[in-house]
Amino acid sequence: MTFDFRTFFKGMAMGAADVVPGVSGGTIAFISGIYDRLLESIRRINPSLIGHLRQHGLASTWAHINGGFLLTLLAGIATSFASLARVITYLLTDHPIPVWSFFFGLILVSIVHISKQVGGAKPGNLMAAVAGFGFAYFITAANPLALDPTHLNVVLAGMVAICAMILPGISGSFILLLLGLYVPIIAAVKEFDVTIIGLFLGGAVLGLLTFSHLLSFLLTRFRGLTLSFLCGLMVGTLNKVWPWKQTLTTRINSKGVEVPLTEQTLSPWQFAEISGHDPQLLLALGCMALGFGLVWGLERYAGQE
Repeated sequence: MTFDFRTFFKGMAMGAADVVPGVSGGTIAFISGIYDRLLESIRRINPSLIGHLRQHGLASTWAHINGGFLLTLLAGIATSFASLARVITYLLTDHPIPVWSFFFGLILVSIVHISKQVGGAKPGNLMAAVAGFGFAYFITAANPLALDPTHLNVVLAGMVAICAMILPGISGSFILLLLGLYVPIIAAVKEFDVTIIGLFLGGAVLGLLTFSHLLSFLLTRFRGLTLSFLCGLMVGTLNKVWPWKQTLTTRINSKGVEVPLTEQTLSPWQFAEISGHDPQLLLALGCMALGFGLVWGLERYAGQE
């Protein structure tokens, strides 16, 4: 079996997106043309796989779940986490406006890309888009909760976070922030708390296997409505990645550093007046254009496969 570098690099792009709170790897999966294949591969991992393994053997079962594809994609995501996490974190801290502008442009053109597949502005599609927008805007503008890291809450957090990660537009890490469980989960990883890590991963696996079935079913049976909802979802998250913001409340991250938690969107001119900093408007527009160009290139590349 030859190594599929295209899938690997798509995994790296997904991993890079997941590092950024508010940006989902699911968005990258969709615009790069692997979203349906990813969902179908995950959907095939279920209890019936045991019977398939007994009847057909390991090689057939591995092919049945697209094991090579999943493994290559996960390798790309892991590589991106290991190699790009620090770089993107640094850029978000020291150069936030161009980075957020890039992701704003990327998500904006992704909405256009997905909307082409909706099937027209039917009343049902419009209602689904409005519902998606309302849900996403409420989530991204909501005040954080403060759930205790009980065993049940950790399992539920894993289920919800992983479901958010495979939805275009919603970030799993941001969902953890809203639940008030981001710091406890990160602390458990740093301290290698096997119990908390195991419960979280167990919840993630359970959420992934159950939610992927539902999402795959919806995309098969109600594709137009589902894609309309996802478009609305992505529109609703644009306020989270808007480049010019004013911090309202903060949190302490895993390194003990104070970072923004809730923010208010501003115009570039309001940002300059309130913060006293250069809004970097031309650079921001250039980075937005770069995000546009990247998605356009991915769309053309995926169409040639």
